[in-house]
Amino acid sequence: MKRLLTRYADTMSHISVFIGHSCSILFFACIAISALEVVMRYGFDRPTVWSTELAMTLCATAWVLSVGYVTERTRHISITMLEILVSPKVWRLFRLFQQLIAFAAIFVLTLALWKPALKVIGRTEYSGTAFNSPQPTIFKVIIVVGCILYLAQLIANIIRWTQETQEDMPSGN
Repeated sequence: MKRLLTRYADTMSHISVFIGHSCSILFFACIAISALEVVMRYGFDRPTVWSTELAMTLCATAWVLSVGYVTERTRHISITMLEILVSPKVWRLFRLFQQLIAFAAIFVLTLALWKPALKVIGRTEYSGTAFNSPQPTIFKVIIVVGCILYLAQLIANIIRWTQETQEDMPSGN
């Protein structure tokens, strides 16, 4: 059973890292779209109606899908002052408590977002702007996907915590 759990944790970590690195392409696309908008608006006096919505969709998608990577690398925002004040053993217990609280919160969030996401898959929602993109539909589905990736990586981190194989990276790296 231990080997199966280790395999799950390793596989999930590889998936999170792959998705995290892949999302960097979306940020580069956002930069290119924003640069094109600047040229079109100020160089040719022909602003686009789609660039802002597309850039926002790409950045938000990358941000949401990268949550597994950030969690796998333990690079989320944390209060490290407590790490200085308590013993390593207590800090390790705090890390488990943080992961369990995060799991419970994201699980509840996923449950709350599940039905709206299924609803928009059956009936596409549009932004109502001049571009009228399906951005609300994309966001509702992507947030649920991001929550599932986050939960799966939290499970992997908890497995590593119980097996004492989770690397405690020093803060600031």
